[in-house]
Amino acid sequence: MKFTHESMAQRVIFATGEAAASVVAEIQALQRSKVMLIASERKTELADPIEATLRSAGMQVVVRHEEVVMHVPVEVAERARVAAAAAQADIVVSIGGGSATGLGKAIVMDGSPVAGLPLIAVPTTYAGSEGTNVWGLTNEKTKTTGVDNRALPTSVVYDASLLTSLPSNMAVASGLNALAHSIDVMWGPRVDPIDRAFAGEGIRGLAAGLPLIAENPTSIEGIEQTLYGAYLSAVAFASAGSGMHHKICHVLGGMFNLPHAQTHAVVLPHVLAFNAQNDLEAEQRIAAAFGAVLGSGSATDGLRALRDKLGIWVDVPKALKDFGMPEDGVMKAVEPIKTAIPSDNPTPITNENLAALLRAAWEGNLP
Repeated sequence: MKFTHESMAQRVIFATGEAAASVVAEIQALQRSKVMLIASERKTELADPIEATLRSAGMQVVVRHEEVVMHVPVEVAERARVAAAAAQADIVVSIGGGSATGLGKAIVMDGSPVAGLPLIAVPTTYAGSEGTNVWGLTNEKTKTTGVDNRALPTSVVYDASLLTSLPSNMAVASGLNALAHSIDVMWGPRVDPIDRAFAGEGIRGLAAGLPLIAENPTSIEGIEQTLYGAYLSAVAFASAGSGMHHKICHVLGGMFNLPHAQTHAVVLPHVLAFNAQNDLEAEQRIAAAFGAVLGSGSATDGLRALRDKLGIWVDVPKALKDFGMPEDGVMKAVEPIKTAIPSDNPTPITNENLAALLRAAWEGNLP
């Protein structure tokens, strides 16, 4: 056995009911005081108590930024960077899902006038962006992603109580997005045995937590299990790199402005079936992780069993056409996706088999 694994430096705090106090403690530990607070208008009820606690602790919230847009358009990122620089912020705190975290990354990443500022992420979904150094920006329907260690949040504060208001259908879609991280890890371009171990445990945690929050979105136990699985999956993904699944979803999301979590939830079973047949070790690891919770057989059986179980309580995303992708987008997306997929993907990519996969995902014909 021979491999090199690199771990990224990040503080992670699990503190149910203590988000505000934990954010204050992290800012104080970093010896900062001038906060740019990112939270969309929809997250006002969650962000207001954190802002109040910051102010009562003697910190300045020099700008409260509410323009949070899916896929982080470059013009939105630029306006946020200008706002941070004008306010002379010395730290950024993002409260929200992947879009809020993604905007925070865009503010502190290389090339920004305030590059290098510490970022504290307070997730309110299971997107997992907080556990990676991967950034994404969209310009004229083309989404570009990259890796920058400055974009890795310095600290992550997980507070399960902040996710109790997340509707069960959105929670499930977001959790399946997290599951896509761990499954894509198995054939990521830099994957190593440590990544696969983390990803396997991430799958187990998500398979245990998601049914609990599908049945009862306020279940603290379910939320904590799902956050645990989502974080492990994200860390493994950051190390292993983006595989076939994420390349597909990034292209589709940018081209057709599709909702992020739902797109991942739809595409995942198709990519798993496509690749598992040609990567026995990955297939066995995924099957074992699902089997530990669901008693299922193969990897594809495990994902199907989980989706069926979730489907008792929520409508699990099934077809890309349901989320606004046009039918002619199938063929339009083939070439840019084929170009983006790593060359060492377990199953060789052709225009024909990729088009067939996209067509099935568009129609909702599960493998």
